[in-house]
Amino acid sequence: MSAPPVRGTGLEALTGPDPEPETLATGFVFTEGPAWSITENALYFSDIQDDARWRWSADEGAQLIMRPNFIGNGMVFDRDGSLLVCEHVSSSVVRVRRDGARELVAFHYQGKYLNSPNDVITAADGSIWFTDPDYGRWDHPVGVARRRDLDFRGLYRVPPGGGAAELMVAEDEFEQPNGLCMAPDESVLYVDDLHGIKAFEVRPDGTLGPARILHWEMGDDGSGVPGEPDGMKCDELGNVWCAARGGIWVISPRGELLGVLETPEVTANLAWGGPDWRDLYLCTSTSLRRLRTRVASAPLPYHGSARL
Repeated sequence: MSAPPVRGTGLEALTGPDPEPETLATGFVFTEGPAWSITENALYFSDIQDDARWRWSADEGAQLIMRPNFIGNGMVFDRDGSLLVCEHVSSSVVRVRRDGARELVAFHYQGKYLNSPNDVITAADGSIWFTDPDYGRWDHPVGVARRRDLDFRGLYRVPPGGGAAELMVAEDEFEQPNGLCMAPDESVLYVDDLHGIKAFEVRPDGTLGPARILHWEMGDDGSGVPGEPDGMKCDELGNVWCAARGGIWVISPRGELLGVLETPEVTANLAWGGPDWRDLYLCTSTSLRRLRTRVASAPLPYHGSARL
């Protein structure tokens, strides 16, 4: 299999002819978990290997706001402005209120501790969805080596108003579920795994239909090593933008590869923000970068209540 294209015929309409991300801040170890705060006009992100949380704004630049932070990874803002954080060390999803109060959202399933929640989104009905691979239990800078209570890696939903985490797929569905996002109308949930992206119909009662493959073998350059797609977001047209080998892979709702936006470092995650939601923030290993796009984010709750 040949290497993926750097550009595709469908990218220029979304990015312009010569997309060039600007560097906003650098000197980090490995950036992750970007989330735009509509109330602060600022981006929150994790330096996961430095166990730190940062905040960037145009007026104040990058500011360290928390260290240690339980090796926080994926983050998203809830409707009320509180921050939801996936913590590797505590194997929990937590809510950080605007006054700083910290609350547990999910930490176990049927009496057993979760593996290490990785990424999280919210839906219009107030439910919270998150993935639970086991990277945070490895002997690695993004985790603390310890045994697993669960013998699978799952996708979960916390019902509107809170409650016990519900396993939404069969226990053998994923190898290592990671990034997730929803279509603009929330009719489809996308979740990536080691080799590519799966799509699930979201039924009216909140349950999921069977998995179908949206796009597979993302980043396999012929070596047989999977591309290991990571964070991803959906734009207002329904395209999925996914961090994977080589940069940002942009996939249409029909599964077509529109192109790959090359990035100068490994990109782990991305998020739109800014006044019109066309500023795409990229967590590229040691740096935080920004790319102006011609398309805005999908108008989902986790991008700010003003877009509902």
